[in-house]
Amino acid sequence: MSVYAAVARPPRTLTEKEVNLLLRVTGQHRDGFRDHCLYSLALASGLREHELVALNIGDIFDARSRARRHVSLRVFKGCRRHPGPQEVVLSDTVRAKLEKLLRLKRAQGHEVGLQAPLFLSRKGLRLSTRQVRHGFAVWQQRAGLERHLNFHAVRHTACTGVYRRTKDIRLTQRFARQRSIDSTVIYTHPSDDELVRVTQELPC
Repeated sequence: MSVYAAVARPPRTLTEKEVNLLLRVTGQHRDGFRDHCLYSLALASGLREHELVALNIGDIFDARSRARRHVSLRVFKGCRRHPGPQEVVLSDTVRAKLEKLLRLKRAQGHEVGLQAPLFLSRKGLRLSTRQVRHGFAVWQQRAGLERHLNFHAVRHTACTGVYRRTKDIRLTQRFARQRSIDSTVIYTHPSDDELVRVTQELPC
């Protein structure tokens, strides 16, 4: 089987417009900033839903309450089989949003110790993956998205974005934290826009 045949079915991803709508509605809504930070972090790091909800404040912030650029993960896919460390790198934009989230948590009287969950439910408990999936469905509707995507599409969007910006499969593999490059090839599927652009450039 050819490499292209293996990736003939591309992963479902959010368009740039859908990302902008989702971040805008969560950023502007009074009760949406927690989810705005969660989606921004997922889009910037490719973290899966169970990896996001497992984060504690001490995983993200140093002793001065500054968000780290390099974040070591305690919980990640396959961590029981492969207990070696995994790490994600955070952009300045996402770090600033997370620092604002921490300030809001303090102002609201939430626990901000090193072992406290980063993302809390409305009841003050650690956010669950079920709640992440439900919230994502709700915010897609509020943002006016015309289709419904599951939360894993956010990871696909992040990893596909890295490949399209760099065309570097090894860098994308490292970003996605995948052991086999065969798993990363899925993110190299060309977009319709790329196909249109290249056909316009062909001599005829």
